[in-house]
Amino acid sequence: MDKPERWDDYLIAEHELIERCMAVLKICLENIDTPEHDPLKMQRSLDFLYEFGDKIHNKKEENFLFPFMKERGIPAEGGPIGVMLQEHEAERELLQKMLTQVSGIASASAEEINKFKEEGLTYLTIRAEHIWKENDILYPMARKVLSEKDENLLLFEFHKVSEQAYGPRAKELFTEMVKEAEKGSTDKKKLIEGLSYEQLNAIMEAMPFEVTFVDAEDTVAYFNRLDREKLFPRTRSVIGRKVEKCHPEHSVDTVRKIVEGFKNRTMDIAEFWIDFKGDKVLIRYFPVYGDTDEYMGVLEVTQAIGEIQKLEGQKRLLD
Repeated sequence: MDKPERWDDYLIAEHELIERCMAVLKICLENIDTPEHDPLKMQRSLDFLYEFGDKIHNKKEENFLFPFMKERGIPAEGGPIGVMLQEHEAERELLQKMLTQVSGIASASAEEINKFKEEGLTYLTIRAEHIWKENDILYPMARKVLSEKDENLLLFEFHKVSEQAYGPRAKELFTEMVKEAEKGSTDKKKLIEGLSYEQLNAIMEAMPFEVTFVDAEDTVAYFNRLDREKLFPRTRSVIGRKVEKCHPEHSVDTVRKIVEGFKNRTMDIAEFWIDFKGDKVLIRYFPVYGDTDEYMGVLEVTQAIGEIQKLEGQKRLLD
């Protein structure tokens, strides 16, 4: 815990982060039906406002600050705490609704877009007034009734909530999330950038199915489970070979049709299943496209599904 920090300074600093994402969302809503609209900015701002603004910041108040205030004589029903709780719920409902709709905005009707925009602006109005009420009215009210012990415990619990959710670098990570929302499409940081080569390779080797990637030049570029038992054995010599050289002659034409279908966008999946080695084997092909929608190759996924087909009822985790 940082000793010089006060619990209310802590929450007000979080309000500042929330307000930065609110500013991003406001611009996105104003530009939602213009060429300047940035879908990534809007998605990131909504994610932050819900995942941090509601599930972390608001929960600190609901689970710790408000109960402390109530214990010190400030009524929860019909008083300022009750109003704050009502506004939290209103914010939450609007954000949850927007998050379920945001991915479909690109194909939404003008009426649906306009309604989405109106509800977003309503959220921003509620949230802005809510922050003002807390900073200027509720927090000063709490300071009058809370003891020094209360305040120190609040600060401890606030840090604990953040660290339980995002680890010891929580405060730094929250700031990075806001910066990413502000940058939007100018800084498309990939989740995969956080993985080392060793981690990524270990993940691919741990996959419970066989994966093969054929690049845009129809050349086998990768397969997993390198030194482990495979349904269809292959060795390192496969890498660099044209995909048609890796299939039986009678299936080459089919493979070519699938690849062409992926390249010209007339197909988005090809799959078949066979009985093999006493099991049912599912083989699926998926096209792989880059950030700018360029064709990058084909992903082949092969999996034994006999045991999966036998599943019935339910099995809970660790049962």
